Amino acid sequence: MNLTLKIWRQKDATSAGALATYQVKDISPDMSFLEMLDELNEQLNEQGEDPVAFDSDCREGICGTCSLMINGQAHGPEVTTTCQLHMRSFKDGDTITIEPWRADPFPVLKDLVVDRSALDRMIQAGGFISVNTGSAPEANSVPAPRDKAMRAFNVATCIGCGACVAACPNGSASLFLGAKITALGELPQGQPERWTRVVDMVGQHDHEGFGGCTNIGECTAACPKEIPLDVISQLNKDLRTAMKHGL
Repeated sequence: MNLTLKIWRQKDATSAGALATYQVKDISPDMSFLEMLDELNEQLNEQGEDPVAFDSDCREGICGTCSLMINGQAHGPEVTTTCQLHMRSFKDGDTITIEPWRADPFPVLKDLVVDRSALDRMIQAGGFISVNTGSAPEANSVPAPRDKAMRAFNVATCIGCGACVAACPNGSASLFLGAKITALGELPQGQPERWTRVVDMVGQHDHEGFGGCTNIGECTAACPKEIPLDVISQLNKDLRTAMKHGL
């Protein structure tokens, strides 16, 4: 496959950026999208040019590090992470536009790399349970209803990639926030701090500059782990309950 790539290049967080055009040839349809970028960077290195900076780590769809807008879609045309997107999803001769996540709380650091530490700070604000240290408790000492345990497990698959924020017209992180709130709120271990957790995490969400949710649904459509939209409903229910408790 021969492709034309239009890639966002930006020297650093304070510099202006622009799209640069590159040609890549003989790309195998079995390559992953990131492997295709690796090929481009080898070409740029040989030409003495600065390679394109982009995030990646596990390359197995687990860590949530890879984060690209591909032809205006978070992670590209398939419901998967960028690292699990393969070039067979494109055609020979295609022009592919590659940009970083676009959201005010995700400032561009260089080229396609953004700072997503705002998500980490939301977790630090309340995405945890406080327990006494010591040896691990016996697995069945705190029983949980199967339906709640399965729901907690399913929404805990959120990998924090930020695609929901990038896809949302409002730049809201409500799907990410709802997944974390629901995963802990469904389990007995998460109950003691349930109401303070939601208040603290929503407060941090707003402090970081994320937008509000208007239930458009682009977030769940872009989510590579298919987190359902109803976690946002659970988030709002918990927040209303916390407010009734005067928190």
